[in-house]
Order: sequence, then structure tokens, then C-alpha cells
Amino acid sequence: MGILSNQFANVVEWEEFDENMIFWKWTNREIKKGSRLIIRPGQDAIFLSQGKIEGVFKDEGDYDIESQIIPFLSTLKGFKFGFNSGMRAEVLFVNTKEFIIKWGTKGPIMLPSDKLPGGLPVRANGTANIVVSDYATLIDKVAGIKQSYTVEDVKLRIITNLDQLLMKWISKEGKDMFNLQASAYDISNGIKEDLDMETSKDGISVTGFSINSFNYPEEVQKKINQAAANSMVGDLNSYTQISMVDAAASGNNGAGSTMGNMAEMMMGATMASQMMNNMNQSGAFGGQQAAPQQAAPQQAAPAGEATGTAPKFCPECGTPTNGAKFCPECGNKLI
Repeated sequence: MGILSNQFANVVEWEEFDENMIFWKWTNREIKKGSRLIIRPGQDAIFLSQGKIEGVFKDEGDYDIESQIIPFLSTLKGFKFGFNSGMRAEVLFVNTKEFIIKWGTKGPIMLPSDKLPGGLPVRANGTANIVVSDYATLIDKVAGIKQSYTVEDVKLRIITNLDQLLMKWISKEGKDMFNLQASAYDISNGIKEDLDMETSKDGISVTGFSINSFNYPEEVQKKINQAAANSMVGDLNSYTQISMVDAAASGNNGAGSTMGNMAEMMMGATMASQMMNNMNQSGAFGGQQAAPQQAAPQQAAPAGEATGTAPKFCPECGTPTNGAKFCPECGNKLI
């Protein structure tokens, strides 16, 4: 920006334009003959006099203030620049783009719960879209007391009202976390309308509002995960067995090795006992215990005694007898 003197300026423009700034006010200077107005893409320039709008210029370009701007100002169009005189005016540059604001709840919102009188804490995050919609209101409520206004200023205003609005709409639509997620679209629309009513008081409209997710605080989520795991196990005995298996499979060394070894021993004994029971029940051993071993046969009776038959060999000479009653060699009686 060029300066002709300490009092007059020859270029009126948004110095150091910041994409995150909603408006910036060029002020406390006098415009001299030959001065120019520069409007960049995405900007509107509003000429003010004593806090009132004199004219709004929306087309980007480089304009001669005396010949192209002054004739269109409502009360200053008859003003003529003198050679050494100037016109004191304020110019408000407004960023016309749509801003996207990321938001998150400042603290947990309590989801109604029958089991918890105080409710179940949940958090939420998402985005809001805003745009300047009413220049007169913006100047009256904000620009009159601020030199500039940023996205962060609007974000603070939104977040200040957001927790209360979330509580209102969660109470209406959210019965539990599943229902809350399913109703996120309706909740977003309701909050958008309520927020727009608040920000419109400053000349800013909320053109969009979305909830990316609802979630529990980290410490609550850990408890929920643990409870879900326990319910999947079914009972404490099964949970203990699964914990033992996990401990054995993890292969921890050092301080945890003793517990791991004990778990392995107990698991091995349990498995062996179970296998034996299953094999017995399934008939792996013939469905009954093995019969006791038969008693050894009695000692053979002496030949010819108690049997009533002749021996095959003569007990005296060993000659085969062929069932005869007397030995054919020595004549010994065999029966």
C-alpha cells in the first residue's frame, strides 16, 4: 500500500489478506484524489461513514475511487476532491467464501440411561459451514467494535452453544448409542437450524452442519469392551480357562513366566483328563474295562490218572502206545 503522506492514502486494499479472516477494516485514514480501490477475488468492499453503509462493491478489480466509486456512494456522491483535501472514510473488506469449522464437544454429553441415573457420557465431533449473509447486522453487532473478525471467533461462539444444543437433540432422538448413530442426520439438521438462529444475530449463517461420530470417553469405552468380552465368554470358569490359554500362548518371560508355566501345567492336566473321559465314553476300550487275565491252566495230571485214557507214550520205557492198555515193549499197564 502506497502512502502519499502521513495523512492520505492512494491505495485502499486488504493488507496481508488472510483466508481464515472473515472481515478486516481499513480505517483511520483519509482518501485523497487519485486514490484507488483494489478488490481481490472472494472479497467485497463496503464503504462506511460514521458506522453506516455508504456503498457495497462486489466485483473484483482495480477502481479509481473519485470517478468509479464516489458517484455510487449514497450520501457522498456529491463530494468533490480538492487538491489538498481528502475524504475520511472506513472500508470494510469481507471474505465472501464459505468457511468450514471443525468442532468437538467441550465435555461429555450425558446420554439418558435407565441403569445410570446421571446418564452415560458420550462425546461428538463434526463440521459446521458458515458464510457472511447480512452485512448490516455484521457491522452493527461486530464490526462496530472490532477491527477484524476471524473463523476462530465464530468457532468459539458456536461451541459455546453447541453442548447445550447437543443435549437438547440427544434427549429427543438418542435412546442408546446405536439409536444415536442412526439418528445423526436428524440431530444434525435440528442443531443446524438452532445454531443458525444464534449466529444470524451477528450477520452470519450456518449453511451446513454434520456430525462425524458419537463416541464414549476412552475410560468408558475400555469398560464397555471388557464387559462385552466377559459376556461373550459366558461364565467365570470359561473366562478363567481362556485367560489361561492366552497367558500360555503369549509366551511371557521374566516375572510372568511362573504364571505362564502354572497355566500350561493346569491346562495340560485338564486336557489329558478330558481326553481320557471322552475315550472311555466313546468306547475306545470296547465300552468296558478289559477282562482280568484268565488264571493259568492247572498242572497236567499224571498219565493215566483221572483222565481215564491211556497215555501216548509208556511212562516206563517211552515206547509209543497208540492208545493201548499195555505197553507193547515192556508190558507195563497203562490204564
